[in-house]
Amino acid sequence: MRKLVLLGAGQAHLDLLSTLAKKQPAGVQLTLISSYPLHLYAARVPGFVAGQHALEDCLIDLEPMLPKAGARWLTGSVAALDVKESTLQLADGSTFAFDWLSIDTGALQNRQQIEAILPGAREHGLFVRPLQAFCALWPKVTEMATGRSLRIAVMGDDQMSIELALAMRQRLPGSSVTLVAGTTGLAGAAALGHEQRILKILKEHRVTVLAERAVGIEAEQVLLGNGARLACDAPVIACAGQAPAWLAGSALTLDRHGQVVVDAFGRSVSHPQVFAASTTPSRTRPALAENLLALLAGSPARRRQPGPDRLNFVRYGQGRALLSWRGFSTQGRWAGWLKGWLDRRYLRRYRRD
Repeated sequence: MRKLVLLGAGQAHLDLLSTLAKKQPAGVQLTLISSYPLHLYAARVPGFVAGQHALEDCLIDLEPMLPKAGARWLTGSVAALDVKESTLQLADGSTFAFDWLSIDTGALQNRQQIEAILPGAREHGLFVRPLQAFCALWPKVTEMATGRSLRIAVMGDDQMSIELALAMRQRLPGSSVTLVAGTTGLAGAAALGHEQRILKILKEHRVTVLAERAVGIEAEQVLLGNGARLACDAPVIACAGQAPAWLAGSALTLDRHGQVVVDAFGRSVSHPQVFAASTTPSRTRPALAENLLALLAGSPARRRQPGPDRLNFVRYGQGRALLSWRGFSTQGRWAGWLKGWLDRRYLRRYRRD
C-alpha cells in the first residue's frame, strides 16, 4: 500500500475526495490530517457574520464522504515536516510516514509573527484565521453588543477585511466599525480594480476607513502609527494569512513568503513527492486534485492550464453585492442574488457527494 497524506481540508482536497467517492483506486492508503473534519466555505463567512446564514449553512461535513473515498480522518495539526525521511511530526508528538504528501491547509495567521509587529495582539485581538475558530468566537462578540454599543476595529486591507467590516456593520447597526487599512490603501479594492466603488459602499454603510497602520493593541484601544489611539472594544485581526510555520524547517524550496514553490504540475520543485495548493488567487492555480488523481491511477500528470476569469463579489447590505469581472463592475440586488445562487450550487454539489 502506498500512503498518500492530505494535510488540510481545503478546496483541492475537497475536489479529490469528491471524485474518489465515485471511484477509488487500488493499492493506496489515504489519510486526511486536519483539526476539523469540515470544509468551511470562506465565501459565505461574511454572510454568517452579518447574521444572514447559520454556521451550518457554510460547512461541508467531510466525515460521510471519507469512507466513500476510501480515506480516514486523523485529527491533529503538524509540528514538523521532514521530507528527507518522508515523515510528519504531529503536535501530540506522534510521527506519521508518507509516500506522497499534499498540502492544502489554506492561509493561517502566524500569531507569534503578528505579535512581534503588533504587540498585544495575542492578548486582546480576535484573529480571523483559522476561520473555524473565528466563527466559533463571533457569537460572543454579538452577545457583548446585546446591552451596549461596541467599537469594532477591523485591521486589514484585503477583500475579506472589507467584507467582514461591512458584515459587522450590518449585524450590529448600533455599533461603530472602523477599517484600519494601513498607509498604502485598500489592497483588496485595488486588486479588484474598483477602489472608488468600494470606498463609496463603505462610506454609505458608515464604515470608517483609516489610512493608518495599527502598531499595538491595549485594553479598549488600538495604537496607530501616527501616535493616535483608537477606542476599541473588539479588535479584529484580519490581515492576510501566512504560510504554516513548520514549512520553514522542512527542507522544501520556499518563496519569499514562505510558501512551497511548485512546478506546472503542482509539485514541489525540490521534492516531487510533495504537492501543494497555490495560495495565490490566480487563473493558473495548479489543478492539484487532477494531478493527484493521475498519480493514484498511474497516469502522467497534466500541466496546469489557464482557467476562465472568475467572478469576484463583495457582499454588502441586505442581499446586495458588487460584482467585478475583467474590469467590468456592477452592483445591486441582482448581483447579490447571483452570488447566493452560486454559493448554494457549490454547497449542493459537495453535500450530494
